Amino acid sequence: MTSRRGFLAGLLATGLAPRPTWADVGGPAFLSAAATADGSYALCGIGVARDLLFQIPLPARGHAAAAHPTRPEAVAFARRPGTFAVVIDCMSGAQKAVLNAPEGRHFYGHGAFSQDGRWLFTTENDYEAGKGRIGVWDTARGYARADEFASGGTGPHDIRRLPGTDVLVVANGGIDTHPDTGQTALNIATMRPNLSYVAEGQIVETAELPHDWHKNSIRHLAVSARGQVAFGMQWQGAGEAPPLVGLHERGSAPRLLSAPDEQWRKMQGYIGSVALAPGDQAVIVTSPRGNTVLVFDTGAQELAASLPLADACGAAPSETGVLVSSGTGALALIEGSGLSRAAQAGLRWDNHLVAI
Repeated sequence: MTSRRGFLAGLLATGLAPRPTWADVGGPAFLSAAATADGSYALCGIGVARDLLFQIPLPARGHAAAAHPTRPEAVAFARRPGTFAVVIDCMSGAQKAVLNAPEGRHFYGHGAFSQDGRWLFTTENDYEAGKGRIGVWDTARGYARADEFASGGTGPHDIRRLPGTDVLVVANGGIDTHPDTGQTALNIATMRPNLSYVAEGQIVETAELPHDWHKNSIRHLAVSARGQVAFGMQWQGAGEAPPLVGLHERGSAPRLLSAPDEQWRKMQGYIGSVALAPGDQAVIVTSPRGNTVLVFDTGAQELAASLPLADACGAAPSETGVLVSSGTGALALIEGSGLSRAAQAGLRWDNHLVAI
């Protein structure tokens, strides 16, 4: 019997059906790359009930994905310093396009769509110049390269769009790398991480950490419905790590959230992902090195709970809390300060969960 997905794909081929939406592939709430039991890789759609809705093969291990705002289409990025990304039709499972980084560039594993879905923005490294760039790709022309502009710093990693606008916020981690040396940092002594806000290709605001913490690489972002930005960091310095989680709103200075020193030590200087719970009442961060999920109260700006979860890394807001994924296959829902586990047999979730 022809599946609904196959039937709709056939109608689309004849021009007799409206353009599909995410509802036509089961209404997934999240995307994640994963490794399968046989050692291959896939892009997966995950439902609100933590059920697997689709599993599409990938040519190599993924890092993060970008979900098109309206149609069931996703861009799966290779792990940094990768030079390609794959555009997947999540209805047919077909590969629609491949994005190849321009010569002298590599991707950082993240991207974001414009509000209308016309443009895809990718974080990139101009590794000879040691400068961050944002690539612009035209989805209406098969994801052809259309433009690029400065990221506002070095080592841009995560990128998000502020809700209801096309203003982008970029996590410039401050770390210079080169494909010849893999992920080795080349400029620890001179790092200057920042958050840069970009409108129409121009830097409109930049927020930096105090100089004493310039080795605290800003890596991952979450943005609330009102535009509050939460950021997670990875400490590149010697000795004990300073606070690794912060909040920022445009026009103000970054605020770092507090936790006991032993909690920061447990995280081993490494935040894997960050998410804001519905209503902005809590920031949830993961640490695969620390096998821990931390819950921060945004009002008090301090730690509210520490929850054990082996190899925890992905995090994204759900209807009632925050979903966290792990390399062991667990999907854990954080509601308040509690955690409920579920497991997807045969899959090991990769670094990031992406909310659709």
